[in-house]
Amino acid sequence: MKNSRRHRPGRIAVLPLALLAILGLVVSACGDDTETADDSGSSETTAAASEATTTTVAGLDIDYASLEGTLNGSGSSFQDSLEQTVKGEFEKVATGVKVNYAKSGSSAGKADLAGNTVQFAGTDSLIKDADKATFTGGEVLYFPIAAAPITVSYNLSGVEELNLSADVIAAIFQGEITSWDDAKIAADNPDAKLPATPIAVVHRSDGSGTTFNFTDYLSAVSKEWADKVGKGAAVKWPAESSVGGKGNEGVAANVNRVKGAVGYVEYAYVKKNNMNYLQMQNAAGKYVAPDDLTFAAAAAGADWFSVPGMGVSMVNAKGNESWPISTASFILMYKKPADKAASDEVLKFFDWAFKNGKKLASDLDYVPLPDTLTSQIRAKVWSEIK
Repeated sequence: MKNSRRHRPGRIAVLPLALLAILGLVVSACGDDTETADDSGSSETTAAASEATTTTVAGLDIDYASLEGTLNGSGSSFQDSLEQTVKGEFEKVATGVKVNYAKSGSSAGKADLAGNTVQFAGTDSLIKDADKATFTGGEVLYFPIAAAPITVSYNLSGVEELNLSADVIAAIFQGEITSWDDAKIAADNPDAKLPATPIAVVHRSDGSGTTFNFTDYLSAVSKEWADKVGKGAAVKWPAESSVGGKGNEGVAANVNRVKGAVGYVEYAYVKKNNMNYLQMQNAAGKYVAPDDLTFAAAAAGADWFSVPGMGVSMVNAKGNESWPISTASFILMYKKPADKAASDEVLKFFDWAFKNGKKLASDLDYVPLPDTLTSQIRAKVWSEIK
């Protein structure tokens, strides 16, 4: 891609919530594949943890070396690379603990927690009010570990830069605009040479937080979409040309494979696959590209403690520089877990991750959470899990 606006200096980011509205720091990109840190980074992290194996979190005294048990989580594929790498290093310190995390998608993770088959779930979407009664363990609390900006990517030969307004994006995914040379697309791109290529809409075939957040955005910018389709982890796509793909990787593969395709993909996959992506019109009417500055701007106005457990939405955020489809990726846990001992061990795992996973997170192109935010998570969320 030759668009210089898309290649600002430094590592472009999937914005970890370390930065959200608190420190305003620069962020870096988040990969979504399972990776491992280099040997020197892993040994440094383990050594640092070994020097101080006892700490306190939410009133719990933690001696990591004495911990025992199996902890089970599932859900968001976005979180998987961080979960897998951090748990591997944690298990070197807490040798009696086995942490399992299944990359099953946000909907499956929430279903597993609802059925009490896991102690924690990863999700990129909030629980619908109608679904809250299905959680047999009662009230659920959220705390953030990363954010998952979503792009709209396309495959159109000879068109390396493309602007689309919010209503045009909604009309494309509704199947009302079916060709790339449509007058409404041309109006957003007066200098572009647009081919008469049919548009093929690509969507997630599995229930996902990515779909929930993308359709949440479409519902926010289009009353017609909100009335006819709505938002959800899975929806009935109105475009006749719509093609499904499993996971972000499936959508990315289909967009890259099908000429004229357009689809919604988390930014990590876009960067990995060197995909073209739209510059989108935000709530202020400005066209912006997905990068560290626009992700940070979207997060800056978030009121993370406006609801119990930090479960807030950031789509169509205010601000001239804000990226319009940014959302948090959360861990879900029961406020009053049936197995309090196991729940306490989960908190100890994430406590270790916050304290000792900074090098690992950086190696995976996440920015680690600052102590100020993790302290707030402990004080305002973890202390409620009893």
